[in-house]
Amino acid sequence: MVRRRVRAAALLAAAFLVCVCRSSGPSKADEGDDQRVLQFSGRDIWRNGAFVHGGLIYAPRGFERDGFMLKLVLDGGVYRYSSGSLGQDVIGVEWGVQALPGFRIKRGDAEMKFFFGPELQHHKLRPDDTANRLRDYLFGLRMAGELWYEPTPGTLIAGDASLSTLASGRSARLAYGWRIAEELFTYGVYVGPEVQYFGSEGGYHQRRIGLHMTSMKTEATEWSASIGFAIDTIGRSSPYARLGLSQKITD
Repeated sequence: MVRRRVRAAALLAAAFLVCVCRSSGPSKADEGDDQRVLQFSGRDIWRNGAFVHGGLIYAPRGFERDGFMLKLVLDGGVYRYSSGSLGQDVIGVEWGVQALPGFRIKRGDAEMKFFFGPELQHHKLRPDDTANRLRDYLFGLRMAGELWYEPTPGTLIAGDASLSTLASGRSARLAYGWRIAEELFTYGVYVGPEVQYFGSEGGYHQRRIGLHMTSMKTEATEWSASIGFAIDTIGRSSPYARLGLSQKITD
């Protein structure tokens, strides 16, 4: 039964993507606005886990105009936690897929993106922890939002938040930055503090505070990175590091 549901969900997502691509079609863009696909990837590591993710955002009208967007994400990683029911550490291996339709709104110097759609996760635990809801295949819905706001020519406020119907899923991040090194990188680099929050079922919370470097552009690729300290509710606080990159594809 589980495998049938997984196959049905995959077929539904594929059919939806085909319909979206066919109905959208190539749209006439403004001069110079021929970038409709953004590729992205990232890595995140701390004492109790290491994750990677990758995906793309498709914007039929381009990234400089308001309108529909489709975000596809594939992620995976390994993590460790202390099981109260087993009285020992458990190692989990996870992978997931998200297909999130959404839209972009830009007003002045503020850009906002909103997404909502289905997600599929698979968790393998060793030893098996039957008290943990995050086991085997799971199907749910995810809502996410992103903010990019430049209140002045030299400052940045960036944030994102995500909420899932699955037990693993709520997170938020807020960052502030000052633009520096304009003579070295295109448009300079934003550097400043960031705070993050992760939460899941069972009372687990992780809070982070650190420093980020955002919008470092080298040719067609844009980089971001952050380092800091993570504090969690199971007493295993540690440093963390995060790296991301993105690239727009020209038609």
